[in-house]
Amino acid sequence: MNRSQTREEAFKLLYSLQVSKTDNIQETIKLYLQEEKIVDSEAVQYIEDTVNGIKNNESEIEAHIKENIKDDWTISRISKIDLTLLKLAIYEILYSKLPYKVVINEVVELAKQYGDDSSKAFVNGVLASIVKKNLE
Repeated sequence: MNRSQTREEAFKLLYSLQVSKTDNIQETIKLYLQEEKIVDSEAVQYIEDTVNGIKNNESEIEAHIKENIKDDWTISRISKIDLTLLKLAIYEILYSKLPYKVVINEVVELAKQYGDDSSKAFVNGVLASIVKKNLE
């Protein structure tokens, strides 16, 4: 399983957690990995680290989102898919220190695949703003 596929699996799991609002994250991760038959040790480690990292830093990650959306927008107004993609990308860029160009490119591709017509531009715009403020 390559990193793009693993990132997509992490996105799907994060989305299901976003929608279900479960408190038992570790059990949900374990069940998801079993259901999807994800056994590759690197993929399992990446998914566990990413999901736990996002949950542990969620308030800071959401603060980055709030700072980089239009003043008349709130987080609750962002679609669950777009919000999940933003959290995933922000975590990878700012916390995992992965190359932002790669992360943004792959997350925008996921936005095209799973989001609505405006998702690609919205996600790309917010992430570009975050990168500009935090990395350049």
